[in-house]
Parts: sequence; structure tokens; C-alpha cells
Amino acid sequence: MKKAKQIIVRNVLGILAVALLVFLDQFTKYLAVEHLKGKSSYIVINGILELQYAENRGAAFGIFQNRQIGLVIMSVVILLVILFLFETTPFKKRLIPLQLVYILVIAGAVGNMIDRIRQNYVVDFIYFRVINFPNFNIADMCVTGACILLIILMLFVYKDDEQLTCLSKNKKKDVNA
Repeated sequence: MKKAKQIIVRNVLGILAVALLVFLDQFTKYLAVEHLKGKSSYIVINGILELQYAENRGAAFGIFQNRQIGLVIMSVVILLVILFLFETTPFKKRLIPLQLVYILVIAGAVGNMIDRIRQNYVVDFIYFRVINFPNFNIADMCVTGACILLIILMLFVYKDDEQLTCLSKNKKKDVNA
């Protein structure tokens, strides 16, 4: 019974975290539309960081331009895979960072999928002028942060973890299952 309660708490906290991140993403995109669309860039740090309205009709770095249906389908597939991983990852304190990765990917995918479904493009507004990096948004930051965290976790924390059967090199069957 205790394990079932822990799983319910984990799921509720996960849903709340995703909802908060999606709200933050959508709210900042709303502010970008209201205050930046059709206007010059807002300089946050001269020569480094600007807020600049852009409509991305593709995916990362503008690839797959005007293929919104395919991008939505791909997002749904990714969401289903990540939700499966979230639910099947053992509920252990040591694996909480991995579940954070799942939450960040889900939030990012949902945030950008809302834009694609609602308006056929994603609102991007954060621009690093110093490296001329393409405009991005909070949802993009969630996915990028999740990828960086996953790489760190796989390289340094979970590299030999047998509990992560879907990610381990040596997939032994559990004789106690």
C-alpha cells in the first residue's frame, strides 16, 4: 500500500511540475506576442541577450519547416514513450533525477505542441546575440536542459545501474519477477 501511495504522490507531483512549466512557457509566449511582436528587439544585456519575437514553423534550428502535422505526431509519440518510461522507472530516491528528465521533456513537448496545434507555429523570443544562436523559448529550455541532465546522469550517475533495464547494456531478466 505504501508503494502505491508513493507512486500516486510521484504522479501528482509530476503532473503539477509539468503544468507549472507549461504555464510558464505559455505565459512567457503570451507576453512575447503582446510586447515583442512587430517591435524591435528588447535588449536585456547589450550584445549578449535579447528578447526578439520569432515564429518558428519548424522544429529545432528551423528544420522541418511547415510540417506541423508531422511535428505534432512526432511529439505525441515522444510523449507516449516518455510517459511509459516515467511509469516504468522504479520508484527509488536515486532515480528522482531521471524522472525530472522525463518531466522536463514532457513539459517542453506539450508547451510547443500547444503552439503548433493552436497557431501552426511556435513562438520563440529568447535570442543570444553573442553566439547568434537561433531564438528559443521556455519549452525549448526544458527539452535542452533534460538532454544535458540525461547525458550527465548516464555518464556519471547511472552508467552501471542495473535498475534501468531499458537503458542498460546488460539486460538480465529478474528471476524474482
